[in-house]
Amino acid sequence: METHSFKYVILGGGVSAGYAAREFVKQGLRPGDLAIISKESVAPYERPALSKGYLFPEGAVDLPGFHVCVGSGGERLLPEWYSEKGIKLILGTEVTKVNIAEKTLTTAAQAVFKYETLIIATGSSVIRLSNQGANAKNIFYLREIEDASELRKAVGANKNGKAVVVGGGYIGLELGAVLRMHNYDVTIVYPEPWFLPRLFTAELAHFYEGHYKHKGVTLIKGTRAVGFESHADGTVKTVKLKDGRELDADIVVVGIGARPLISLFKDQLEEEKGGIKTDGFFKTSEPGVYAIGDVATFPMKMYGDMRRVEHVDHARKSAEQAVKVKSIKENL
Repeated sequence: METHSFKYVILGGGVSAGYAAREFVKQGLRPGDLAIISKESVAPYERPALSKGYLFPEGAVDLPGFHVCVGSGGERLLPEWYSEKGIKLILGTEVTKVNIAEKTLTTAAQAVFKYETLIIATGSSVIRLSNQGANAKNIFYLREIEDASELRKAVGANKNGKAVVVGGGYIGLELGAVLRMHNYDVTIVYPEPWFLPRLFTAELAHFYEGHYKHKGVTLIKGTRAVGFESHADGTVKTVKLKDGRELDADIVVVGIGARPLISLFKDQLEEEKGGIKTDGFFKTSEPGVYAIGDVATFPMKMYGDMRRVEHVDHARKSAEQAVKVKSIKENL
């Protein structure tokens, strides 16, 4: 069994991992001490670009244009940057077992990684529909660059077609807008009474809904997708709604939320509100283990309770905060 040892391991290769790596270097990281293990095949990048610039019909932004940390106005951390700083990028590698007591990570290929300090940055996975016909071709979800690449290819192959976006959150609104930029006939379907009800008041939502309608986007509120029909070749044909309506579709994009990826740590770390419980420095219940980004449930003084936040700004700042913790800094 192949075994590797590192002083610090970041598990996950998303936004948080990139910003944590930059902060490690700022704090004086020694070459060879840090490894980033990621299931994705590319170095950490700014995930918000996938629903925006990466899908633009003209002037689309590709990698390396949006590797971290360009999203906050800093130097882009290209793959070469990690090599220059002595950080080991272990990409295309899925960790299938974590043993917190033994401080080991085991991959699908049965390689073992030992660590002294672990930073959990596994992020979230999209919630997928399980309705009848939901496995049809051209039904897309967006989380990783591979998802965005498949969507971009389909958008180009069905020019001026019909698109149905399921979900009225950030992803739904952003993808609805970019599909309209491609001259698609776009319909956005969501069960809530207005856009982003946890964030927008009715008045603010009304303003944005008016803007989308002005751009030619059809909005269907107060219902949800309950099934799909396909063509003979397996591509999606129709979206069936709970209220009985049926919508023609060449492409369907689903954005109905995400769940934090914490199953590897079940019964090993304390959990709260769907995430891994941490303190204000993102320390977990076990010494030498930290959780950042989407997976961390942490105390928010302004609200007076524990919260879990799925937002790129939190991913960046929680990563930096964790690496600045005294116990990590003293060992660098």
